[in-house]
Amino acid sequence: QGQLVESGGGLVQAGGSLRVSCVVSGLAFDNCGLAWFRQAPGKAREFVGAIGRTGGRTYADSVKGRFTESRCNAKRTTYLQMNSLKLEVTAVYHCAAQPYATEYTHDFRYWGQGTQVTVSS
Repeated sequence: QGQLVESGGGLVQAGGSLRVSCVVSGLAFDNCGLAWFRQAPGKAREFVGAIGRTGGRTYADSVKGRFTESRCNAKRTTYLQMNSLKLEVTAVYHCAAQPYATEYTHDFRYWGQGTQVTVSS
């Protein structure tokens, strides 16, 4: 049974940077596609970015050029580096994993509980 645990969220000023992490256990990490989603209060969950087994990446248009997802198979961890943060990205950020998913997958079976990212003015 896959378990995902996010960390690294917090309060940051607009224009600043933050990196959130997600450690995955219980799955063959090397074979997993990984992704980040976010959910702001009162809004639906939305896709942020994904990374496939071979490192291919896709991003939501709203974060392209500012957010970067990466993975470290040795540490069973995926990261989301967020730069030039804007007020509107305040949300709970969830990571997701799915065996054999690609960077184009948006339907994931395994989810973390999320980490809060708050951007202040």
